[in-house]
Amino acid sequence: MRVMGVDPGLTRCGISLVEGGIGRAVTALDVDVIRTPPEMDLAHRLLGISEVAEYWLDTHKPDVVAVERVFSQHNVRTAMGTAQAGGVIALAAAKRGIEVCFHTPSEVKAAVTGNGRADKAQVTMMVTKILGLQEAPKPADAADALALAICHCWRAPMMKRMAEAEARAAEQQQKYKLRLAQERRALAAKKSAAQKATVTP
Repeated sequence: MRVMGVDPGLTRCGISLVEGGIGRAVTALDVDVIRTPPEMDLAHRLLGISEVAEYWLDTHKPDVVAVERVFSQHNVRTAMGTAQAGGVIALAAAKRGIEVCFHTPSEVKAAVTGNGRADKAQVTMMVTKILGLQEAPKPADAADALALAICHCWRAPMMKRMAEAEARAAEQQQKYKLRLAQERRALAAKKSAAQKATVTP
């Protein structure tokens, strides 16, 4: 499974490609950071991010794109820009029929370090170790993008099992409701027949 990891951002947007193997084996195939100047207007910054992302999607052909889910931050403007950057990449993937999954920062940190509150240095160290890299990926946005891809590779089987379990539960619930409705109709029919029998001379 090829996973494109995206650490969204306007000034620096981390983007990576990781291939998952048997078990927890993962291999880094590519990593980069898309940069846009703060003085450029928002629309053209998003366009620049979109163009690079589309090139990656068409060149690497990932099976899935893993994007960091944006939560509210103290700086609302920064949070909005981050969400917009992630949104244009998610849209580009969706247009190509590529699955898009979102992971929270704590899920990513827990997946690669075992600690949902790990700092960037810990994440970078573990990403370097997991992927067997000679040097730590820089800047931190590159390491975060790799961490997102690793997180999805490792969480995907569990997510699939959970989705299948939820689908089975929903199917069983639907069958139960159908059977209950049939039993109620049958009971109502019996009552109606019994009432007709008592009033018949």
